[in-house]
Amino acid sequence: MDARTERTAVPLAVDLDGTLIATDLLWESLFLLLRQRPLCLFLLPFWLLGGKARLKCEIAERVEIDAGGLPYRQKLLNQLAEDRAAGRHIVLATAAPRKFAEAIARHLGVFDAVISSEPGRNMASRVKRDALIEAFGDGGFDYAGNSRADIAVFDAARTALVVAPDGAAARWHARNGGELIEGDKPSLRTYVKMLRAHQWLKNALIFVPMILSHEYFNSDMFIPAVLAFISFSAAASAIYILNDFFDLSLDRRHPTKRNRPFASGVLSIPFGFVAMIGLLAISVGIAFLLPPLYGMVLAAYLVATTAYSLAIKRMLLLDVLMLAGLYTVRILAGSAATGSGVSFWLLAFSVFFFLSLALVKRYVELRGTSLQAGERIAGRGYRIEDQEVISQAGMASAFSSAMVLALYIQSSAVRELYSMPWLIWPLCPIVLYITIRIWVLARRDEMHDDPIVFIISDWRSQLVGAFGAFLLFYAGT
Repeated sequence: MDARTERTAVPLAVDLDGTLIATDLLWESLFLLLRQRPLCLFLLPFWLLGGKARLKCEIAERVEIDAGGLPYRQKLLNQLAEDRAAGRHIVLATAAPRKFAEAIARHLGVFDAVISSEPGRNMASRVKRDALIEAFGDGGFDYAGNSRADIAVFDAARTALVVAPDGAAARWHARNGGELIEGDKPSLRTYVKMLRAHQWLKNALIFVPMILSHEYFNSDMFIPAVLAFISFSAAASAIYILNDFFDLSLDRRHPTKRNRPFASGVLSIPFGFVAMIGLLAISVGIAFLLPPLYGMVLAAYLVATTAYSLAIKRMLLLDVLMLAGLYTVRILAGSAATGSGVSFWLLAFSVFFFLSLALVKRYVELRGTSLQAGERIAGRGYRIEDQEVISQAGMASAFSSAMVLALYIQSSAVRELYSMPWLIWPLCPIVLYITIRIWVLARRDEMHDDPIVFIISDWRSQLVGAFGAFLLFYAGT
């Protein structure tokens, strides 16, 4: 009997979370439940009092998972398909609730049986080991697992298949051997993507009140502005992580978002949760070094962005109004941190300007879909036929921002701040150039899905923006 025949003659039990899939269904289903039914948050402690198995089953009763969209370990799947073709008996042995396990088994079609958690029985570690020994005998099966909880099962199996092991499972493999299938290793770029560090560029808006107050070299304002920038960046990254948790299933259906660290399974949800708490601690800790008003603005930002992630992002038009408001909140945060005032004109300009850019984001999403008339974008409140209305509203907002700027230039406030106010008139065509060009590129399908990042990284926008900044500086000297 050759080695392959000998191997396939022995049943193979396969773990699910972290082994067959590069994620954990308990965490996934929990965030899916909270997205769909936020009030269930208050039921979680009562379910947990009944044990982990009850918690899993209660969540599973209320949500449906997309078995076809999960991040499967392709190398392991290929091996399972080969073994199944050779006649091997393969069992899905998982601590996930039966509803989820059977949905995945049906989707893959490589399992002969399912052993899973039931109410009152969490099929993990020694419980799983005992169930497999009862079914196949001690040493009468091979087992594929990945974590510390699987070590008890490894010890009872004939041979272990260690998949993408955690530290404890890796140490077990080093001592006892067995086959190893390594998972994708996160790189520095993975963590940068998790933080969405490129989005920190938006927080440069915090410096706007200080700059417009002509306090460029005032350390009493510059240092608080830098601290506020760091605080807001940490808070934004924490919210982006939370948003990724709620959008896992939606991101996996997107051509590019499916490669995000949590959607792809390269980073685990528990790791992301710890990182999120750490980032929030950094943000709030810095806020204590700044004026109390900044802390209030930060708190409002956190509440608003959480509400956006949970519900508002799926509401027609309210989502773009919220995005425009969140950009403006960054300006208010800069004002609160530095003590420099913000005028009605600045806030009015910001609302219209950023509303136009928020509408660009939705327009680009609509352009990038292959939906039919009447169908909505997944996770959004828009349909394909809304493109024209969105673009008209976006262009109108762009011109409104330029109009507000023109009225501001003619106001008495400008004559008090600038010795040569006529030098700032070119800012109006500069704003129109930047916004209208973005809309032209969006209609050509040449637009990045985040226009703020595009403006900051595009050399033409940088050039005209630098020219406008020079005019502002020179007009005030």
